[in-house]
Amino acid sequence: MLPRSTLNISSSQITNLHSLSSPSNSIISSTKMSSMVEIKKTFDRRSERVKSVDVHPTEPWVLLGLYSGNVCIWNYHSQVVEKTFEIVKTPVRTSKFIAHKEWIVVGTDDGFIRVYNYNTMERVVEIKAHDDFLRSVVVHPSHPYILSASDDKLIKLWDWEKNWECVQTFQGHDHYVMQIAFNPRDANVFASASLDCTVKTWNLGHLNQRSSIEGHLQGVNSVEFFNTDEKLYLITGSDDNTVKVWDYETETCVQTLEGHSHNVTSTLCVNSDVSSIITGSEDGTVRVWDAKTYNLDHVFTSELGRVWTIGFIKDSAQIVFGCDEGTIIGQVISTRA
Repeated sequence: MLPRSTLNISSSQITNLHSLSSPSNSIISSTKMSSMVEIKKTFDRRSERVKSVDVHPTEPWVLLGLYSGNVCIWNYHSQVVEKTFEIVKTPVRTSKFIAHKEWIVVGTDDGFIRVYNYNTMERVVEIKAHDDFLRSVVVHPSHPYILSASDDKLIKLWDWEKNWECVQTFQGHDHYVMQIAFNPRDANVFASASLDCTVKTWNLGHLNQRSSIEGHLQGVNSVEFFNTDEKLYLITGSDDNTVKVWDYETETCVQTLEGHSHNVTSTLCVNSDVSSIITGSEDGTVRVWDAKTYNLDHVFTSELGRVWTIGFIKDSAQIVFGCDEGTIIGQVISTRA
């Protein structure tokens, strides 16, 4: 296994990167806040370290992946843990609902993907998927596919209608692959973030990458698509403490958001009353940025330590944070008149 330390690019090297050559790229500092949106804490629950959260599309459930090796289904209405799955003795870093199958899929540090029926709690399948930690799994929105990403630098595509066969392997990253995300406009395309300082895009069915975007000075931990009426963007969070907004078509950085004092671990784009970019960090804060002006609207400080992951409960405009010491739910409130 490679050491956690990320690749570093010097400031002199960075000036030669195509992705930062656009004159439209600018930097927003968080010294001033416009205070148009804020987060009000409504509940917190102490537990072991929470490394992943996923919100069920119809039930009032959040799936919590714990560093202890367990996975919990937590009812955010009753504030009760409804089910606990004791998976392994190694950390769970990623877990997702597959609601139409009544499944959960879990990725762990032993390199296995495990799938369970969340009603019966019976295990559906167990696959030795990777040779190192599993960092991210995502579920295809319409096909029977799961993508997995690992510290072995590989991304793999699994088809559960073909007896969980690995139907494609994507190679190209030079360090851990930390997160993957499907394109909301074209689910045959996905993006991957890596500690090799790049974000790459890929087509299902094609071996070679579509593009490789460089610009962060240290490794990239998170990637999220942000779909607006006008354009499609990529939002990335990095060990260089910054968040970058990329024009998906031109692959240029249109904005750099500065303010976090430690690694940015998670990014989330929210379209509710106000469009926002929400970022979480090992500095123990969650920051809310206006998605149009890129101004900082709000800083929320976690009482439960470092923030590792963020989820959004769409029907209630609530945010779920997974932290070192548990889970926080906060209400996103617009303060515009």
